[in-house]
Amino acid sequence: MKKTVLITGASSGFGLMVATRLHEQGFDVIGTSRTPHMHAHLPFRILPLDIDDDASISAFAQALPRLAPRLDVLVNNAGYMVTGLAEETPLDVARQQFETNFWGTVKVTNALLPRLRAQKHGQIITVSSIVGLIGPPNLSFYTASKHAVQGWFKSLRFELDPFNIKVSMVEPVWFKTNLANHAVSAHGRSIDDYNSYRKQVNAATQKGIDEAQAPDAVVDTIVKLIGTKEPKFSNPVGKMAGMILFLQSYAPKMFEGSILKSVKTA
Repeated sequence: MKKTVLITGASSGFGLMVATRLHEQGFDVIGTSRTPHMHAHLPFRILPLDIDDDASISAFAQALPRLAPRLDVLVNNAGYMVTGLAEETPLDVARQQFETNFWGTVKVTNALLPRLRAQKHGQIITVSSIVGLIGPPNLSFYTASKHAVQGWFKSLRFELDPFNIKVSMVEPVWFKTNLANHAVSAHGRSIDDYNSYRKQVNAATQKGIDEAQAPDAVVDTIVKLIGTKEPKFSNPVGKMAGMILFLQSYAPKMFEGSILKSVKTA
């Protein structure tokens, strides 16, 4: 029997690419979007879900068993990115970043856990980011939200092990998706002391976006995890991901120096 895979935020970016690939491979794919009526042309089912809205999550979880008698895999993909220097980012913008990236992911996962526990099998794959493992400048609250997601699932995986529910994180470096195009630039107070640095770090961030890789490796990783009996928890993806994590762990001065150099030379 073919697996049923639920993918949040499946109308664009990694979510759309993974959903399309799995649909082509014969999986029963269910995607979600805040505006499903705008994506009726997609070849897989797409249902309404706003991960910032408790009522939407509750209604979705209640309706899903009728729409999908089987649920094998949850792919948490919905989220967005706030850019900006930490001190200049308004706290309401920062809180909303956490409301979506952390609390939204937590609430959707918790809403579906009773079903996964009852069937005593399942898989949860969450699209995080390399910044859930490191801390670059200009992405402080995006980084913090991804660290929070990583930490929550790091603990949850042990609690779900008795129910045969496997938990994995996928941590991409920069890839060419619409994440950067849809990023929210924090418009708070502008602190003169940061003027020169802000210009440099914005240039470095844009360089990373411009030189980003094609997203195929991330899609390949998620599809491979779905077909793995004992998937790894942490799955960094992308050129230099391994080197970045190695330097951070074993040569922190070199790692910090590379971050400083990338800003100064951008």
